[in-house]
Order: sequence, then C-alpha cells, then structure tokens
Amino acid sequence: MKLRVLSPAVAAACFALAACATDPTSSPLAPRGPSRITYGSLDGSAHPAVVLIVMDIAGSPAYRCSGTLIAPKVVLTAGHCTGEPGEFSGMRVFTESDVENGNNNYPFAGPNTVEARAWHSHPQFTEAQFYLHDVGVIELRTAVNLPASAYGRLPSVDQLDALKPGSSTGFTAVGYGVQRINAAQETAELIRMSANPYLVQINTAFTGIGSLLLSNNASTGGTCFGDSGGPNFLGTSNVVAGVTSFGLNGSCGGTGGVFRLDRKDVLGFVQQYLR
Repeated sequence: MKLRVLSPAVAAACFALAACATDPTSSPLAPRGPSRITYGSLDGSAHPAVVLIVMDIAGSPAYRCSGTLIAPKVVLTAGHCTGEPGEFSGMRVFTESDVENGNNNYPFAGPNTVEARAWHSHPQFTEAQFYLHDVGVIELRTAVNLPASAYGRLPSVDQLDALKPGSSTGFTAVGYGVQRINAAQETAELIRMSANPYLVQINTAFTGIGSLLLSNNASTGGTCFGDSGGPNFLGTSNVVAGVTSFGLNGSCGGTGGVFRLDRKDVLGFVQQYLR
C-alpha cells in the first residue's frame, strides 16, 4: 500500500506540533502496484515471518503492505495498513517469499494465503496524522506455524533510546516493496527482499519520540512503496525495532521513516493481542 511521503519541512512541523494533516501517497494494487526493498537482496527463507498483506475495499483488493508474524495468528504492521474503523472490508496475508512466481491466487484467497479475522490500529491512529501512532495488528483466522525462533519479537520499553546514529548501528529491513523507482523506470515484483540500512536520526526535533530515520541508498538499500508495515529488525536479530512508515520523497531515496515499537503505549496496544 501507501508508503506515505512527507516533505521534510512539513514532517518536522508535524512531529513537533502534532497538528498537521498530510495527503497520503497511495499506490493501487492493480494493474501494477508497489512491491520491493530498494537495492536489497532476495530474502528467501531468512525471514519467514514476514508476509505480504492485501487489503480490500468494498470487497475488492485495493492496496498492499508488508507485515510480521509475531505469533501464529498475529501479524504486526503499520496503522495505515489496518486503517481507521470501516476503511477496509477484508484482508489476507500471503506467506510465500516469492509471491510473484508462487503457488497462490494473488490478490485473492487461495493456497499459501490466510484470511484475516479482524484488524486493529492504535486507538489514537488517524489517517490525517498517521505518523504519530502508525502501528496496527491483524488477527488471522488460522495459524501460520513457524519455529518459535522465527517469529518477530517486540523490543523492551524505550530500548532504542540507547542507540547512536551512525553506520555501526545497523538494521535489517524486510518487505515486498518497490525495488527501484525513478522518473524513467519502476521495478516492482511480489518478492520478499531485505536490506541493511543504518540509523540516521533518533530522538531529534524532526523524528520526535515516536519515529526514527534510516539510510536509504545504493550502498545500504532501504524501503519503498509496498514495504509499509514491514519490519525493521534491530541488527541481525528478530527484534522488530519499528515498522516502515513513511518516506521523504517520491523516489524513496535518502532516508526512510520508521515508526518505533519501543514506547510503552505502543507495546501495550500490541501485547493485548498476544495474551
């Protein structure tokens, strides 16, 4: 779906004042749609908990996002992928790493697909100010069984505050988003990819206390349209530090915005679905 685009000036003002509305940059599911990590690598079986999400509007597939299984029936994603109440009429997840060439009936129900039973955004989430509370949870009708160590794990409260910006503070970004986009070409396939961006900003006037910025370039790779809601793992662990939330331009270059999961209210929201 819609990896959101914020201009730096607007974003800084919005994070500081929590009082701005921005228009989403939305990408339709068909006839072509967003799909993969930029300048990344094929993920293969490295992160089987990361899934592709399709969201329906009025019964028809409309958008797609990425997400992470944190339990057999629980998917963690962005709030703008679960939306406001009534925004979406249905959802399903696709579990294959290569949905493009896999055994499925994309974007409809079929093999290697699980329908959602319910979906929830943070209680303070709004589309107008999505970046302030951009976390959502999808409850599945049937379980996706993986080894216990394969599921994503939540961080501890305020765990990321100790991190220092720089190339030594690395993350693993995973998703099904656009691999490359510019004025002349967009490359988009339904394949799970990973990249290794590093921390650029945290706890600044620009990011506020709820977001962080990661690198997004040809050297480290990064996230783009369709990666929304996908995990940004801390280092090479399975701790989901944050979910992909927004970009700062339409070409997905420079830096990528991540919504942090280590704040107390965010953890409280997510953990209620794990009990």
